[in-house]
Amino acid sequence: MDENIREEGRQENKMGTMPVGRLLFNMAVPMMVSMLFQALYNVVDTVFVARLSQDAMNAVSLAFPLQMLCIAFSVGTGIGMNALLSRSLGERNQEGADRAAGTGLFLTLCTAALFTLIGLAFAGFFFRLQTDNEQIIAYGRDYVMICIGGSLGIFMQVYGERLLQSTGRTDLSMISQVVGAAINIVLDPILIFGLLGFPRLEVAGAAVATVVGQLVGAALGLYLNLTRNPEVRLRRGAIRPHAATIREIYAVGVPSIIMQSIGSVMMFGMNKILISFTEAATAVFGAYFKLQSFIFMPIFGLNNAMVPIIAYNFGAGRPDRFRRAIRLSVFTAIAIMCAGLALFELIPGTLLGLFSPSAEMLAIGKTALRIIGLTFPLAGFCIVAGSVFQALGTPFYSLIVSVCRQICVLLPVAYLLSLTGRLELVWWSFPIAELMSLTLSSIFLRRTLHAANARLR
Repeated sequence: MDENIREEGRQENKMGTMPVGRLLFNMAVPMMVSMLFQALYNVVDTVFVARLSQDAMNAVSLAFPLQMLCIAFSVGTGIGMNALLSRSLGERNQEGADRAAGTGLFLTLCTAALFTLIGLAFAGFFFRLQTDNEQIIAYGRDYVMICIGGSLGIFMQVYGERLLQSTGRTDLSMISQVVGAAINIVLDPILIFGLLGFPRLEVAGAAVATVVGQLVGAALGLYLNLTRNPEVRLRRGAIRPHAATIREIYAVGVPSIIMQSIGSVMMFGMNKILISFTEAATAVFGAYFKLQSFIFMPIFGLNNAMVPIIAYNFGAGRPDRFRRAIRLSVFTAIAIMCAGLALFELIPGTLLGLFSPSAEMLAIGKTALRIIGLTFPLAGFCIVAGSVFQALGTPFYSLIVSVCRQICVLLPVAYLLSLTGRLELVWWSFPIAELMSLTLSSIFLRRTLHAANARLR
């Protein structure tokens, strides 16, 4: 290893020394770029699949709740490990940081094995719960068996990225994400349509492209951690369960897992409500989630940079630094969301045109995007607040907000509005739920910051 890198590992991490505004910018921009690439390949995936048929697009849309569940466990474990590792580094506890990395890898491998079994054994059953359209079931079964059955790639990719982010090396994290996404984008049309001598795999081709991209990103992330991340030492003997570390990781990670899993339940429920009107409504909902990822993914990238800054400076006893990071993140998130709102209000038809929509899907979708887009500025604040809860050790606030928003308000209101027989009213459940989320997030953020200050006195 280069001597300069060794010296860097002995000095205090930049998260404790660099001016907060510049630190957040330097860490967030690579993460936002990489998350935009993630959003791009999610959209490209669906754009190519939509050219096959609306049934093919519906299959991918109906599979999304299970993919979200997989992502929930990978990201939740990563968030818990990230927060513990950054806090340990802030406290100058190298042994604790190394143990967090090793235990995190053990948990990652175990959870990936569980999802592999779920994907291979229950793909067909999952789709028959949602539809009796045999073509959608056939497409969806193939897609899930490959994507979820091959989920080791996404679990290891997220693990490697979180290790790099926890020490402030978001530029290296960006490299692994961008490379994986680029490979997926290139392989999508080749495998879906059978170009360059490859067999035509249709929906299964999109799944294969996704898994290959994730595996390459995971391998690159592991390489970068071993060669360019001296503050985290990955040793074979440390890849084992450690009860106290597991408790600390999941104290933060479990609320995140549950919160994102609730999103999976919400999508499953909304798909059931919407498909009772028309399959085109389900296609619109799937298209919306792909489109909104362009708006939300940069916010998630911003959060991924913000969390280790907050955790590190909280561990180092510097409340002025983490408070400034929170303020800057909130203002940036709301600005990005306002840009997203403008797009959804002004050009919804153009956005939906990416998915080869039928006339019915286009008519339904324009109304849906304009209504749901109203939630974006409110959601920007709520998303940042949720990450602050996780970074400062009050993750159950995030869980409470998520449960109330998606389970206690969104789904019941959507169901009640569906009883009117008017599909356009169902979309208003999103702004109603977001207003409740804003109220709770504001109250809990005030409490969290007050408690954090009290602990540092």
